Order: sequence, then structure tokens, then C-alpha cells
Amino acid sequence: MSDFLLTQIINYGTPILGVIIFIGALGVPLPLTLIVIAVGAFSRQGFLPWHTAGLIALVSVVTGDCLGYALGFYARGPVLRRFGSSERWLKAQGFFQHWGGLSVFLTRFLITGIAVPVNIISGTSYLPFRSFFMYDLLGETIWIFGYGGLGYLFGSQWEAVSTFLNDVSGFLLGLVILAFGVWLALTILRKNEESKSQVRDV
Repeated sequence: MSDFLLTQIINYGTPILGVIIFIGALGVPLPLTLIVIAVGAFSRQGFLPWHTAGLIALVSVVTGDCLGYALGFYARGPVLRRFGSSERWLKAQGFFQHWGGLSVFLTRFLITGIAVPVNIISGTSYLPFRSFFMYDLLGETIWIFGYGGLGYLFGSQWEAVSTFLNDVSGFLLGLVILAFGVWLALTILRKNEESKSQVRDV
């Protein structure tokens, strides 16, 4: 899949890059981080103009993120009924409840595995769109130009860079899941203690 997509980008240039990034931002499981790093390397090799590729990728991913937000905002009931009990949703919701709007920023480039659920949760939680957009734009700018810049900097070694960054992102996501589990367990224990205390008082 990755090789096919990268071949299409080389053959058809920035328009197909924008389409791929947009589709991935909507939640289709595509290796977007790898693609962004590879595009940076391709720009260094002269296959793509780096400024055009960066701008198109940024507009595409922000547009996709905003559509995810709109889905959560305008279809809150159906979305919660459909996804509200899924494990990935619960992880993203716990992260959002802890970090608020900052979770949008952090999941753009650091913990990308829960970025799409966070987009939708931002809408269902009625986070003001202006706040969502600013966090999103800033985080995606770091993702596009930071990761793409690494690909440009390391050139032919971009695959090793991608592997390293994916490992780091997976590790951080694991920490988030662990932290959420601990928080959930402590919350349940606290509620149980409060219930026992109320029974004793009665």
C-alpha cells in the first residue's frame, strides 16, 4: 500500500498528495506520517516542489480534520451511539477530558493514533470551533513541515526516520492508554469508597 501510494505521488504530483492526505484525515487507515516524511525526501530529490507540497498537504489535512469536528458537532447523538462504547473512542475521550483543547494540538504530531477520534470528540464536546481550528492548524503545521523537514534533511534515510518516529508515537500512545487505565481505576475506587462512606453514615 505504501509503495503504491508513493508511486502515485511521484507520478501525479501534489494533487494526488492532497487527495491522499485528505482521505487519511477522515479516518481511512493510510500511512500518512510515512508519506509526509517521504514527500520531504522526494522534494529534496527534485520530484516535488517542497513549498507547494507542504501547503497542499496542510490545507488537505486541516480540511479533513474540520469535517471530523463538524460530524461530531452536528451529528452528536448518532456518533455517540455508534462509537461511544468503542475502546479507541474511550481512550481518546479520556485523553480529551484530561487535556481539553490541547489534546487536539498534541494528537496532530505526537500521539497521532487517536487524532481522528479526538476531532470528532471535539465536536461532540462542543469545543469552540475557533479553538479547535487554531490548535489543529498549529499542530498540523508542525506535523507537515516538521516531519516533512526531517525527510528532506535525511534524504535517502527517510524510511529509518519514519520507523523511529512510529515507534516513539506507539510508545507514547501506550503511555496514554496506561495513564487512562490508572485514572479510570482510581475513579472507580474513589466512587466505591464514597458509596461505602455514605452507607456507613446512614
